[in-house]
Amino acid sequence: MKTLVLASVSLLALGVLAPAGAADLPLYKAPAAPVLAFDWTGAYVGINGGGGLAHSCWGISNAGRVAVDPPIGEGCHNASGGTVGGQIGYRWQKGHWVLGVEGQGNWADFKGSNVSVVLAPLTNQTKINSFGLFTGQLGYAVNSLLFYGKAGAAVAHDQYDTFVPGAGAPAFNSVNQTRWGYSAGFGIEYGFAENWTVGGEYNHIFLGHHGAAFATLVGGLAAHTDLIGQDIDIGLIRVNYRWGGPLIAKY
Repeated sequence: MKTLVLASVSLLALGVLAPAGAADLPLYKAPAAPVLAFDWTGAYVGINGGGGLAHSCWGISNAGRVAVDPPIGEGCHNASGGTVGGQIGYRWQKGHWVLGVEGQGNWADFKGSNVSVVLAPLTNQTKINSFGLFTGQLGYAVNSLLFYGKAGAAVAHDQYDTFVPGAGAPAFNSVNQTRWGYSAGFGIEYGFAENWTVGGEYNHIFLGHHGAAFATLVGGLAAHTDLIGQDIDIGLIRVNYRWGGPLIAKY
C-alpha cells in the first residue's frame, strides 16, 4: 500500500513539473523565405520613340566675302517632329547604385522655318534627319524601379535650306552638316517582367554655333554665311530587353 501511494505522488509531481519545463524550451522558428530582388546588371538592347524640338537661331556672319562682326540676326525658329531609334548598353549594379554605358541612334523628322528678318522674303529652314548619343549613366535602383541621369557626346545631321516661297525647287540652296556636341538627360525605368523594362527619358543636346556657307541663289541673291546656333530637346519612351541575372534571392 505504501508503494502505491509513493508511485501516485511521483506521477503527480511529474505532471506539475512537465509544463514548467516545456515553457523553458526554445521555440522553433522556421527560416525566412527568400525575397526575390531585381538585378540591373547585364547587357541590354532596345527600341525607342517619341518627339523632339530643335531651336535654331541664324545670323549673317559673312556677306559677299565681307565679314560681319557681330553677326546680323535673321531670327529664330523651332524645328519639331517625331523620332524613332534604338539603343544598346551595359549596366553594373552595386547595392542600390547602378552604373552604365550606352550608345543610341535615331532617325528623326524635325523641321521648322522663319522668314529672314534681314533678307525677306528669303526663308530659312532647318531639318534634322538623324542624331546619336554616346553616354554614361549613374542611377539609383529601388528593386525593379531605376532612376538615372546620363551625360556624354552627341551628334546630329542637319540640313539648312534658304529659299523664296513660291519660287520653286531651283530657288533652294542647301547646306548639309554633321554637328558634334554634348548631351545631358535623365530617365526612369521599370522592370515589368523577368528580362523586360520600359521607361521614359528626356535629353537635351547642346550643338553650339557653327557657320553654314550658302552659295548664290537663283534670282541674284548674294552668297552669304550664317552662324547658326542650335539646341535640341528630346522626349522618348523606351523598351529594353536585358541579358543577365534578372532576379537574385535576398534573405
